[in-house]
Amino acid sequence: MIDPKVSIRLARPSRDLAAMERFYVRGLGLEVLYRAEGGPEEHDLLMLGWREASWHLELVGGPNLSVWPTPTSEDLLVLYLSEPIGDTVVARLERAGGRRVTQGAYWDRWGVTVEDPDGYRLVLSSRPWSNAA
Repeated sequence: MIDPKVSIRLARPSRDLAAMERFYVRGLGLEVLYRAEGGPEEHDLLMLGWREASWHLELVGGPNLSVWPTPTSEDLLVLYLSEPIGDTVVARLERAGGRRVTQGAYWDRWGVTVEDPDGYRLVLSSRPWSNAA
């Protein structure tokens, strides 16, 4: 049986690691956990998250990237904040390169959706995880 407290890494390609770092660090408040420049035939790597969290976001990019981001409107990273989403948070994400979008009746009712510079969607949900359905 797998322990339900396992750590999670969400990995995806990025067109512009610097733009993604601005969005997730300056805009959302994540920390840079690790960074590496790829050598010959390797991609660059950027890991973002909070040190105390059991998950982090791994972004790969650079000149040796073989797969480009192909996000859809259903590729969501949802953070359950359990509180109303303030306008200052959304404004900070937009200043950091994000774009507020609609995500359908459910998510628009329970949060705010912002596209990151690669086009992936970040949902800040006002609901707590225990009530999510």
